[in-house]
Amino acid sequence: MPFKKGRGSFFRRGLKCFCVCVSFLVFSGCSGAQRNIRLSYSIFFPPTHTQTLAAQEWAAHIEERTRGIVKIVLFPGETLTKSTRVYDGVVNGVSDLGMSAFAYTRGRFPLLEGLDLPLGYPDGETATKAANAIFRIYNPKELEDVQVMYLHAHGPGVLAVKKKIESLADLKGLKVRGTGLSAKIVESLGAVPVSMGQGDTYEALQRGVVEATLCPIETLKGWRQAEVIDRVLSTAATGYTTAMYVIMNRDRWNSLPEDVQGVFREVNESSMERQARAWDAADEESKALLKEMGKPVETLSREEEEAFVRAVNPMLEEWASALETRGMPGKAVLADLHRLVKGN
Repeated sequence: MPFKKGRGSFFRRGLKCFCVCVSFLVFSGCSGAQRNIRLSYSIFFPPTHTQTLAAQEWAAHIEERTRGIVKIVLFPGETLTKSTRVYDGVVNGVSDLGMSAFAYTRGRFPLLEGLDLPLGYPDGETATKAANAIFRIYNPKELEDVQVMYLHAHGPGVLAVKKKIESLADLKGLKVRGTGLSAKIVESLGAVPVSMGQGDTYEALQRGVVEATLCPIETLKGWRQAEVIDRVLSTAATGYTTAMYVIMNRDRWNSLPEDVQGVFREVNESSMERQARAWDAADEESKALLKEMGKPVETLSREEEEAFVRAVNPMLEEWASALETRGMPGKAVLADLHRLVKGN
């Protein structure tokens, strides 16, 4: 029996409303668990650090795009897991998500540690693009026990010191804070590496445990280290980075509905760029702070910079060869890194 006009109009309006509701419920999930997804996120950066703020923005985008279905609770400042334990904490379910540096567990990520080599990174944007490109090209097994959200990396590392450095000879015997491959850079320059995370560096500089730190310049503001150094030596030709990961527990990821996973993938893609911009903006803020404090950023003479490059260059081939002996494509990765740093 055909519907009358009035009843048909009512039916169509009801059908439209029903479809909208079904569409929302399909995204929200039918069970209570899917409608309320709570994820913990362990971050080693302090609460006010630019990278913690960028992580908050990422979490807010996820929540907005999932209409509040996903809520991510941040635990910055190592309050949930220490920087050296973030990765294991995610694998073992201590936290659902984690952000830390590959360098904090030296030897565990042999291929991705190569991202930190002194290749002359010009800025955080280049370093971040290189990190994600290498991950996508090689998909290293060392990350197969987690779900990678994205990687990011800071701009060129500098030497923040308590005394003037004019030559390679001035570094001989100097106690310098370094982590992962940056400790190897310190050693190659003739200084004495002292391994520690950023959270311990302020006090170490203050008490004279170390006389300098090899670091991204942003740490001088982000970790307040400008207060306990006198000057900065910028060596662009040997600029290294510290690559960092944002990861999720594999089982937790697999438990998420497909549409929620899709939101994460889309937001992750745009967050790489935001994270890189945050690094570069933080570098500029630290430079402004140093100027305000009257603490100079100095450069080497051309001859001395070339001496620095000669000192660290053997590291590159040694790293590549060490990977080759373990059956990994060290030489190919190094060639790709050179290409990516040059923006090709």
